[in-house]
Amino acid sequence: MAQRTGKSKNGKVPNATRRLRLGLGIMLTLLLVVGGKLFLVQGLDVGGMAEAALNKRMTQTVLPAERGSILDADGTVLANSVIRYNVVVDQTVNTKTETFKRLETVDGQEKLVDVSRDQGISELAGALGMDKDDVRKAVTGESRYYIVAKDLKPDVEDRISKMQIPGIVTEGVSKRVYPNGSVAGGIVGFLQDGYTGQAGIEQTQDELLKGKDGKRLFEIGADGLRIPVGLDELTPPEDGKDVKLTLNSDLQYFAQQAIQSQSDKLGAEWGIIIVMDAKTGNLIAMADTNSPDPNNPGLVAAKDRGVRSVAAAYEPGSVEKMITAAALIEEGKSSPLDTFTLPPSYTVDGQTFSDSFAHGTEERTLAGILGWSMNTGTVMAGQRLSKEQRHDWLQKFGIGEAPDVGLPSTASGILTPADQWDGRQEYTVLFGQGVSQSTLQTVRAFQTIANNGVMLQPRLIDSYISPDGSEEKAVQQPPRQVVSDNTAQQVQDILESAVTEGQIKDAAIDGYRVGAKTGTSESPCDDGKSGFCGYTASIVGMAPMDDPRFIVEVVLQRPKGSIYGITQGPVFRSVMSQALRTYNVQPSTGEPARLPQYAK
Repeated sequence: MAQRTGKSKNGKVPNATRRLRLGLGIMLTLLLVVGGKLFLVQGLDVGGMAEAALNKRMTQTVLPAERGSILDADGTVLANSVIRYNVVVDQTVNTKTETFKRLETVDGQEKLVDVSRDQGISELAGALGMDKDDVRKAVTGESRYYIVAKDLKPDVEDRISKMQIPGIVTEGVSKRVYPNGSVAGGIVGFLQDGYTGQAGIEQTQDELLKGKDGKRLFEIGADGLRIPVGLDELTPPEDGKDVKLTLNSDLQYFAQQAIQSQSDKLGAEWGIIIVMDAKTGNLIAMADTNSPDPNNPGLVAAKDRGVRSVAAAYEPGSVEKMITAAALIEEGKSSPLDTFTLPPSYTVDGQTFSDSFAHGTEERTLAGILGWSMNTGTVMAGQRLSKEQRHDWLQKFGIGEAPDVGLPSTASGILTPADQWDGRQEYTVLFGQGVSQSTLQTVRAFQTIANNGVMLQPRLIDSYISPDGSEEKAVQQPPRQVVSDNTAQQVQDILESAVTEGQIKDAAIDGYRVGAKTGTSESPCDDGKSGFCGYTASIVGMAPMDDPRFIVEVVLQRPKGSIYGITQGPVFRSVMSQALRTYNVQPSTGEPARLPQYAK
């Protein structure tokens, strides 16, 4: 039998066979092309199509970081945040879903199970503590965004998220709470729109307090339903740090009540009290009148929402005489018992100065000049300092230098260069006129004398506490020796004698030795016109003089009534006494200084 070769007798392949081979070749070619394409798309994804498709399926939920708390020195909470969640539904997705799948643990293994919409609604109602019919109404409709419930705690949010109900998502919100209301309200500050620090510590420490938000990424299908076995990534939030202040909230409250009462009594525009620890520079209290409640700061005028202790600069008046006395003693130009013959008024270089009380020609000591706050004697004694020395000593005591305590709008005050002083200003700076400063700058100067001539920068922020509990002390500027220990002690004796022998006897505290100085200055009108519109009255002092622990200053702006009837001694005494009791400072044991006020 002849063998078949697929060829005709003349040796040619039949047409049918050629067509079959050609078709097979084309099919193989197409398979190679398609296979190669699939390899590129699914294996190599050269064009990023798979990644693009995945991105389209991804949904992100923000997990807000918990804002750090603001605490007082004892850990009392002045501001803290709580994380709450809103449950939101896309009704267009939930309404059209009769069943959905989710992963559940069955017999110790994770399995995909079918869940009916009705079951999902029942579970959601149970977690929310709502009526099932009310929840059904809330998730049914055509709205793409509808809030089902608000203000849920994190554990409830976690339960709801695990239900994986179609169209249901949770949104985290942070609620800021100020448990102590207006106590230190201006210092603590408040938030803008509930998120960003607007004033006080909330503003200056915003970055540290707010932390870093986290996120949750998960896949949804084309139908808007969450894919149970799809990608689910969680980036936990990084909570903010707590800010611990040096304030004592109890003493802060006491000081606020004291200054508000005094301001109301005398019809003043505003008032300030500062309490500082002379040994550390820690600010124990900084009280302002009309302090805002950060829970609702709009209840007070905008001008009252800051911290005047650091922001308001004014002529300090006679409290500045302490610096003049310290400069004279340190420069060897005078001593506390040097005597000066003081006429009823004193004229120098065509400028005439008088005192707040009438007197004849008197023989006064330097201690007596300060003890009775005499401008005539201060100018006469201050002449012994050159203009440059007068300027430089004010500068050494921190006048013109803004203390950085971590608050916004801190005033530097005004200390004009000596070569720009006019004929009168070169003398008025000796008793606190022609120069301006904040209350905190004045307190810092007196702290220097109380601390044996060593200036410490005021401290309001004590430390930062991380979420893990570790505590980091705030950076403190190095101390600065301004005058010698001997000079500081002599000035302390002058200040104490102003209470024991001078005109500030109402500042005395039973059982404790006290030193103080008063000040009164003219307050220029707010409209900038010439003249003045009242007085700024103040007293600043220290106790106990055996080893001074606290500085207290009381300031009232434009109180009503006679300047000679305005006294801050009782308020100073009340607040200083409270500070001494709060910190269990032992009563004085030594004899008080009683420097003669008149020449013998």
